[in-house]
Amino acid sequence: MKSVKIGICGLGTVGSGTLNLLQRNAQLINPRANCEIAVTQVGARRDNPNCDTSAVEVARDIFDVAKNPDIDIVVELIGGTTVARDLVMTALDNGKHVVTANKALIAEHGMDIFAHAEKCNLIVAYEAAVAGGIPIIKGLREGLAGNRINWMAGIINGTTNFILSEMDSKGREFSDVLSEAQEKGYAEADPTFDVEGIDAAHKLVIMASLAFAIPLDSSKVFTDGITKLDPQDVANARELGYVVKHLGIARQTESGVELRVHPTLVPKNCLIAGVDDVLNAVMVNADAVGTTLFYGPGAGAAPTASSVVADIIDVARVMNNDPQSWVPALGVPTSAVTARDILDIQEIETSFYMRFSALDQPGVLSTVTGIMAGAGISIEAINQKEQPATEKYVDVIILTNVTHEKSLDAAVEQIEQLETVRGQVSFIRVEHLDQ
Repeated sequence: MKSVKIGICGLGTVGSGTLNLLQRNAQLINPRANCEIAVTQVGARRDNPNCDTSAVEVARDIFDVAKNPDIDIVVELIGGTTVARDLVMTALDNGKHVVTANKALIAEHGMDIFAHAEKCNLIVAYEAAVAGGIPIIKGLREGLAGNRINWMAGIINGTTNFILSEMDSKGREFSDVLSEAQEKGYAEADPTFDVEGIDAAHKLVIMASLAFAIPLDSSKVFTDGITKLDPQDVANARELGYVVKHLGIARQTESGVELRVHPTLVPKNCLIAGVDDVLNAVMVNADAVGTTLFYGPGAGAAPTASSVVADIIDVARVMNNDPQSWVPALGVPTSAVTARDILDIQEIETSFYMRFSALDQPGVLSTVTGIMAGAGISIEAINQKEQPATEKYVDVIILTNVTHEKSLDAAVEQIEQLETVRGQVSFIRVEHLDQ
């Protein structure tokens, strides 16, 4: 049986998990790959007690792995975008295929990396870069290859999903749940990357590049985090039959492609509404298959290692045949990828949940609805919350029908200027995800 030699760079959570999985399931993996997959070298500054490297050569300089003439596949698991990019390029220059779990690297430098890989007739595989152990990349590239993808909507960050699940089920404050998430290891000491939606934006643009054959550019994604989400709005959504989820949404329209990450109201009976805690899920709607749901653990040593090893097996299979049979990373040769119109958030059409505080007196609501009518916004439902008799202001909740975001912004600006309205208007986008 032919041997394919693997070099793993990085022995952190995912690196150690990958080494353990390859060692533990070798008798299963090798027949599936039709070759012997052997980890012969690891690049890491320090050892990890969670894995056994006694039978593996350990290099303290990761670039030694990329330049090792005996290595066939370099597995990049160091994270970051600077050294990681140099490592991947060095590996390609030295004739190595690459497997990575690095979503930031792919989202920010993928176009250069894939172009270089194509020039070198080599593979860069990245299943583990999106949604951990969920095979969404292979699902889009292979399982749904015969479909026209209409839209995708995903819970693709476990930290934000855990926080919102706690806020919804227990009425907790954002800061309180964030502290617990940090204690449990779900959130970093600096959680900005997760709670502001940057991590989800990276993952969304990678999926969209496959679904719609568009260039990788995370700066085109409208991104809104969950830090300013009011628990009152989460509770109101529940009363109205909705759940608030932090979604990454990509939709192909006649005008262009929508790419957006933000808190979203979804109906409780929607498939994705029941995905709680740190789990991930991606809904994909396509013309032939209809709507599918990819669901499971989006992070962790073993789930992410599952995706890394799946890519290693795929690359090993191709090495035994013709590397050119591998579908390039964007679904079409990189030389054929052209820019598509990415819609500005102002051009997005969706429904909205609105909440504002208004004087409890005749004529106020008619003024507000008149402003919205003037902006061309149709109202689906309106609800005035009960307040104590001594309170002059009451909370008003409005659900709109589908409208342009620029129309809503124009109406909100006028409503906030009314003397009968106190403070700012809160609004959250609503997605029914049924068409």
